[in-house]
Amino acid sequence: MKMKLPFYKYQGTGNDFVIINGIELNLNSIEYSVVKYICDRRFGIGADGLMIISKSKDFDFEMIYYNSDGGLSTMCGNGGRCISHLAHNLGIAGDKVKFLAADGPHFAVVDGSLVALGMRDVSDLKNVGANDYVTNTGSPHYVRISDDQSLSDIVMVGKSVRYSRDYADEGINVNLISWNGDILKVATYERGVEDETLSCGTGVTASALVASVHFGVQSPIKVSTKGGDLVVSFNKNDKGFSDVILSGPAELVFKGEIEI
Repeated sequence: MKMKLPFYKYQGTGNDFVIINGIELNLNSIEYSVVKYICDRRFGIGADGLMIISKSKDFDFEMIYYNSDGGLSTMCGNGGRCISHLAHNLGIAGDKVKFLAADGPHFAVVDGSLVALGMRDVSDLKNVGANDYVTNTGSPHYVRISDDQSLSDIVMVGKSVRYSRDYADEGINVNLISWNGDILKVATYERGVEDETLSCGTGVTASALVASVHFGVQSPIKVSTKGGDLVVSFNKNDKGFSDVILSGPAELVFKGEIEI
C-alpha cells in the first residue's frame, strides 16, 4: 500500500538533500530501495543524500544519513548544516543546535541562512605520497594537491582512487585541491554518489586541514567549491586539529509530498 511522505528539499553550496521529519512521523529508517528512488534525479525528487530527523533522548535530534545509492553512510558536513537549519525552523532546536550523528555528537549555530557546524577533532592526517593525504573528518577522505586546470579531472581521478585495491571495499571520498595564496579551491568525488558533487562538507574540511599542513595556511581558510563558498576554522596543535568549524549557507529549496 502506497503512502504520501512529506519532505523538505535543502541545499548547502550545491550539495542537496531530501530531509524527513522523523519525529513528527515517528520514522527512524527508510528502506534502501525507497531512498534510492527518492534521490533519483529522473524518477524521484533528486538529491545527493537523504536524512531523517530522528528523536533522541539526550540531544535535540539524531541525524540519520543515507547516500543517494540507498546505503546508510557516515557524517555529512553540509547535510549537518542543512538539517540543523531545518530543525531550528521547525522548532525542534533553538539557535544553538545539539545533535547526534554517525560519528558522535555535534553542535551548530544557526544565524539566518548561515550555519556554523562543529566537526570532530582530527588527529589521523597521514601523508601517503608527495602530494597525497588521507584523513577522516567524520567520513574518510583522500586529498591530492593539484592545480586549477586539473580540478576538472575529479571524476577520473576519483574513480581511480576510490576503486583502487586499498579502498575498493570500504570506499573513500576523493578531493583535488589547489591553493592560489588567497582561497582554496576544492573538487570532490563522493562514494555512495559515485560521481562529483558540487560541494562536500567533510571533504572541504579535510581539504582545509591538508592545506594547513602542506601549504602552511592559517585558520580560518576560505574554500571555493563549484556550488559556493565555505569557511573552515580550527586550532592546530601537537595532537592534530581541534575546535574545527565548518561555516556556510543552508537553504530550503522547496517542500512537498512524494508517494512511496
